Amino acid sequence: MIFYEIFDVWGIEFMGPFLVSYGNSYILLAVDYVSKWVEAKATKINDAKTVVEFVKFGVPKVLISDQGSHFCNRAMATLLEKYGVVHKVATAYHSQTDGQAKVLNREIKKLLQKMANLNRNDWSQLLEDALWAHRTACRTPLGMSPYWIVFNKACHLPIEIEHRAY
Repeated sequence: MIFYEIFDVWGIEFMGPFLVSYGNSYILLAVDYVSKWVEAKATKINDAKTVVEFVKFGVPKVLISDQGSHFCNRAMATLLEKYGVVHKVATAYHSQTDGQAKVLNREIKKLLQKMANLNRNDWSQLLEDALWAHRTACRTPLGMSPYWIVFNKACHLPIEIEHRAY
């Protein structure tokens, strides 16, 4: 049996295109399969260069993606091979491979829909707030928030401290 640590296995996916928001039409979303921690970035385009520049938390052992040309290309293959990263590609016949990224894609999209103005043109400015809501909510199969799993402590918001509500 193989055991993975936090940030060893990432699922990655592009969301969009959406209505343009401050020059951005897409969201590049990555989810750590162990902690369910999500990273995301609003982007103008969905290309390989954007993906290559998105690396956070060091080099993973495994990267899981769909068959999009922004993930399956020579530049990406060279980079992943250089660092010894295994690239698992979901197929149309077995789309569950990148299922966690798709689930989080829907969750972040729902959060943004609730938060955005009626024109929906401010979503890119609200992305960090949506990520914070996900990271601090206790919804993982482990019964802890992704924040707790990553930092091994509860996240106390200023309002909680002010009112001693923790």
